[in-house]
Amino acid sequence: MERLIGVLGGTFDPPHAGHLLLAKRAHKALKLDKVLWVVTPSPPHKLNMSISPLSARIKMVEQSIHSLPAFELSNADSSRPAPHYAVGTLHWLRDHYPGRKFAYLMGSDSLMDLPNWHEPLEFIKLCEILAVMHRIGTMVKMEELEKGLPGITSKTFFLEGVQDEISAFAIRERVRKGEAYDGFVPAGVAEIIEHRGLYT
Repeated sequence: MERLIGVLGGTFDPPHAGHLLLAKRAHKALKLDKVLWVVTPSPPHKLNMSISPLSARIKMVEQSIHSLPAFELSNADSSRPAPHYAVGTLHWLRDHYPGRKFAYLMGSDSLMDLPNWHEPLEFIKLCEILAVMHRIGTMVKMEELEKGLPGITSKTFFLEGVQDEISAFAIRERVRKGEAYDGFVPAGVAEIIEHRGLYT
């Protein structure tokens, strides 16, 4: 049986240890062929937010995964015009990887927000698995999701949770305040942030 391809999409502003942990755990638990990191140029839900240049975010992702051969940078979003919805990402990937099936990686917050995504039922149909990592002690109410998104329960695979969740917002705030953050980002990312003067 051909192994699934993992898909980790996001703004990655910046990519952080939580992203790497999710990708590594999904890759191991689901025996994924590889994990594609899809950098979204302009997420529809962040149009009113200040986002770092795409080139800087791509460089940070490249730095984060360069020593991990199972992880690849994908241009699934950057090669096509906006708007960049996850359902469109999966359509693009299915066209470019004919016959392959995909596991979409996300945090439990994204899973709970899935009913508000663009064409969520179509998105679920295009996924073989939703690989979800959640914080220890939090509850995901699958029965409520199932009411609006029938079939989601059978496709959801929960990964080992984490006690604390690292967020890109918290890292940006640390940089802005001049606080230490290097332990929250992969090796080399802090240097890019400082060199480019991001988040200050």
